[in-house]
Amino acid sequence: MEAAAYVRVSSLAQDHASQKHAVERAAQARGDTVSSWYSEKRSAKTTARPVLDQVRADARAGHLRRLYVYRLDRLTRSGISDTLEVVEELQRHGCEVASVADRFDLQGRAAEVVLAVLSWAAKMERLAINERIAGARARVEAEGGRWGRPPRMTEKQRARARQLHQQGRSVRVIAAALGVPKATVGRAVKDAALAQAAE
Repeated sequence: MEAAAYVRVSSLAQDHASQKHAVERAAQARGDTVSSWYSEKRSAKTTARPVLDQVRADARAGHLRRLYVYRLDRLTRSGISDTLEVVEELQRHGCEVASVADRFDLQGRAAEVVLAVLSWAAKMERLAINERIAGARARVEAEGGRWGRPPRMTEKQRARARQLHQQGRSVRVIAAALGVPKATVGRAVKDAALAQAAE
């Protein structure tokens, strides 16, 4: 059995560096060496996540003695019952859960109350984030703006891509000429072909 760590961020643009650093310091302070790192870039609004599933499977197999997380909301942010289910499953198979930033004992007599409060707070934070995002989107769209990432190609580039494709140029050649990813050019060419077929 070994000490392991699970780190999670919600978006591809984020990284795990700060969580890993904090976990390593906490583990060293307890005399542990983290032998296995589990990391993923997924929202915690559901517990159905590939890497978390692997953590749970390894715990069931008896491979984990202690699992470090930066905060409990790295495991779940979907409510009290999900948090209790995951933590209790890990503990049932001999895996202690150590939350670095929460600084609460998850092994004592009051552990279930602590877990309930922390998981409730995590869910409320997630709901608040969703509300802020929805509000920002409504404001941008009300002001005539466009929500989301800016298009990878301008209309001028799309027109040029269609023109080059009609001349028999490959998607790879077009992408290199326009300085745009091949997948983006491929979608633009496909959309143009579909629109033309529908006319």
